[in-house]
Amino acid sequence: MLLLLGWTAPSAVLAWEVTGTASPAQHGAARRLLERSLERLPRTWRESLPPDGVVEWRDDLPRGVHGHARGRRIRLDAALLEDWMARPAEIGADDPAVRAALAAAIHELAHLYDRSPAGGLSRDPRLLDLAGWQVRPFRAGLRTRNAFGERSPDRYELASPAEFVAVNLEYFLLDPEYGCRRPALYRYFAAHFEHAPPVAGCAPGMPLLLAEIEAGAGSPLLPLDPARVHAVDYLLAEGNARVMSRWGHGMLRLVVCAPGRAPGPDCRLDLQHHLVLSFRAFVDDVQISSWRGLTGSYPSRLYVLPLGQVIDEYTGVELRGLQSIPLALRRDEVAALLERAAQVHWSYDGRYTFLGNNCAVETFKLLHDGVPRLAAARLASITPTALLRRLERAGIADSAVLDDLGRAQREGHYFAPASARYQAMFEVARQSLALPQTRVEQWLDLSASARRPWLGEADLRTAAALLLLEQAALRRQELLARDALKRRLSGNDTGRGEVAGLLQLEGLFSRPAQLLPDGGYGLPQRAERDELARAGADRARDRQQQRERLHAAARDWLPPQRRTELEETEANAELISARLRELHRAQDGLQLR
Repeated sequence: MLLLLGWTAPSAVLAWEVTGTASPAQHGAARRLLERSLERLPRTWRESLPPDGVVEWRDDLPRGVHGHARGRRIRLDAALLEDWMARPAEIGADDPAVRAALAAAIHELAHLYDRSPAGGLSRDPRLLDLAGWQVRPFRAGLRTRNAFGERSPDRYELASPAEFVAVNLEYFLLDPEYGCRRPALYRYFAAHFEHAPPVAGCAPGMPLLLAEIEAGAGSPLLPLDPARVHAVDYLLAEGNARVMSRWGHGMLRLVVCAPGRAPGPDCRLDLQHHLVLSFRAFVDDVQISSWRGLTGSYPSRLYVLPLGQVIDEYTGVELRGLQSIPLALRRDEVAALLERAAQVHWSYDGRYTFLGNNCAVETFKLLHDGVPRLAAARLASITPTALLRRLERAGIADSAVLDDLGRAQREGHYFAPASARYQAMFEVARQSLALPQTRVEQWLDLSASARRPWLGEADLRTAAALLLLEQAALRRQELLARDALKRRLSGNDTGRGEVAGLLQLEGLFSRPAQLLPDGGYGLPQRAERDELARAGADRARDRQQQRERLHAAARDWLPPQRRTELEETEANAELISARLRELHRAQDGLQLR
């Protein structure tokens, strides 16, 4: 029997045959279902379909297969038609509980469209970017596997670009939240078809989960309003002598304005609100393995971090400078980049390799996929410094802000390593006490007991300088203790359970989709964000408690010599603090507590 559907233009008349139905009632339902499906399609899609297609209802399709399209013929699972017919009268045909038949029909019609001359969506480079088949640097025409499997509406979409298109066109036409959950793809399809299905009210802002928050700060969930982001900088941590850090670490800095401040240059003063997007390997063991790093055994994830923590991590702990170079992006490009970053944050779980998919490659892909204009620029790089050079050559980054380092530091474009400040403080102490060492590194290399006699000789100014140096020595000892602890735990079951528990909690903040139950997809919406706020606060509290327990127990696991040096350095810091307070009192100064 033929199904004739007339549209506004005579050329768009379709005569489709429906077969495989067992009764007039089934045939009528099949006709109505097909009619409902075709009514949903944009005009260009309908007009691309063959005029003499066949819809065949079958009961012998493989298990789990709802349909199949080949040539002008679509085969659909007869069980879907039965469920469609059995739905209660009060439930609409589009109700999510019973729309599987409608979705299956649209899915197979999408395959027909994609294969038509008007289609070709699954071969469009921009669609592949948005879908997650990302470009491979220096391997022209090749793309990565799709690692955007978190919070997927249907993991079958990852099977191939063609299936991705079909699955997402189902949701584009049937789910009013699609424009909220996958906004970039919604805009892509709407522009392609010149057709925009209705969109439900979206939750405001881009939901980001901070990987670190201060103890007791509440929920780590941050709904970031793109309108508050004044600029995006390329943030480069300078290299050091370590093999894995020799070429630096590339990140993106979001210059977020304080609430109530209009976007503008003054937002650079709001450092406490700035955020950093940093791709890092999630190391799920007590000690990092170079082999696992080379072979891609570590997950690659996008961390969202407060700028203050990143400054402290690199300048204070690793003694590496931070360069913050503005990127020439339009306001709409900043918003698109943030939207892409949020999608990566919630959906991506890639593989980190030191040479092939490191921070530079991941940052390049984020810029490439998030800002279409940059896809045409030759930015592909495998080192952070090379990526900066390419950004400069393309006119996207301007390192002239670093020409005057003094001004760059005042304006927040450069954060100097603490080593320079330590050397300046050491010069104060050396001149006052006639210390035999000439470099601060030599002073810090001394044992705590060797430094202690000099502490009691300090005057007020020198005591203040030595306090900073003892704090630096303590931080160094804590790092050495951490490394010693890693080596000891890697071959000892003692403490591994506690560390594993902490790493499991840490993993939740680098893979935030795990905090939500299955069922949703894409960017979390209102109800999910409420759940995230609660779950995030609970897990952050659990993590802090686990850290405190581990910190208390870890000292007993240290080798005796390392534990002794750590304790003596702590004693030095207390000693010089007490002397500084005493000298203040003696000079009737402000009493320090």
